[in-house]
Amino acid sequence: MHPAASVILFTVTSGMGYGLLALLAVLGSLGMLPPDPGLGLAGLGTALALITVGLLASTFHLGHPERAWRALSQWRTSWLSREGVLAIMAYPPAVLFGGGWVLAGRTDGVFALAGWLTALLAVLTVCCTAMIYASLKPIPQWRNRWVMPGYLAMALATGAAWLALLASVFGIGRGLTDIIAILGLGLAALVKLAYWRHIDSAAPIATAAAATGLGGLGQARLLERPNTQENYLQKEMGFRVARKHANRLRRLVLIGGFGLPLVLILAASFLPAAMSIWLLALALVGVTIGALVERWLFFAQAKHTVTLYYGAATV
Repeated sequence: MHPAASVILFTVTSGMGYGLLALLAVLGSLGMLPPDPGLGLAGLGTALALITVGLLASTFHLGHPERAWRALSQWRTSWLSREGVLAIMAYPPAVLFGGGWVLAGRTDGVFALAGWLTALLAVLTVCCTAMIYASLKPIPQWRNRWVMPGYLAMALATGAAWLALLASVFGIGRGLTDIIAILGLGLAALVKLAYWRHIDSAAPIATAAAATGLGGLGQARLLERPNTQENYLQKEMGFRVARKHANRLRRLVLIGGFGLPLVLILAASFLPAAMSIWLLALALVGVTIGALVERWLFFAQAKHTVTLYYGAATV
């Protein structure tokens, strides 16, 4: 599939924001992150800003952005619509939870309930984002059991990287947030390895013979291109990335996006706060670049069954 920049930006920034928002809400509601105006304002502000930037970026992927509001009415049948509805529903409890944390210095009672609701809606929104792709039967690289765990793990890892940096800046919950970030990065790396192994080894779901109905006559293959220039379907549904380039990019994600940040966060946990901030900032840069490359690969390596009519032997 064509890796559109707006969708990559949307899925990465919104996942990062929802991961950070869910972690702040859960840890705050459990009392593991004490109320602090600085951390609350910076953390929740960053999370909501990332989510808002992602949602705005997604509207630019639509042919008519001015009609984006209509997508919200199709929540009964559309995962995209459910994602939009849940994303909007997450704002009020997040603001209430943030108000308790920043203004009243409290994360108990009604503020704790708002925190749990915020975390639940954040996780459900990321699940809906994953289901937009996992529900598409003609694209085997998306319709498999590793897509949703991949989206959730990446949201946890990227959000935890932000939280570790902010906790170090404000000197609150440093050890805990470092451990969460290290575990999140390790989990995300394992899930992505499993996902890539799956799409590399899975049997094809369709062949040119099955697509054309000519399998009974022998081996079906393309004699001539159906058109002299590439059309929309070929550009959008059959984006090609060479295997050697894909392997290089996967190594970049594993080393630069997961491995190096994990080592930096581990080293930062043994250093004074003033020095650890720089290492955690570098770790966040690595995680962000890795997440962008990972998401680019997620789209670029996906192939629609319609490409069987344009020369692909199997999908």
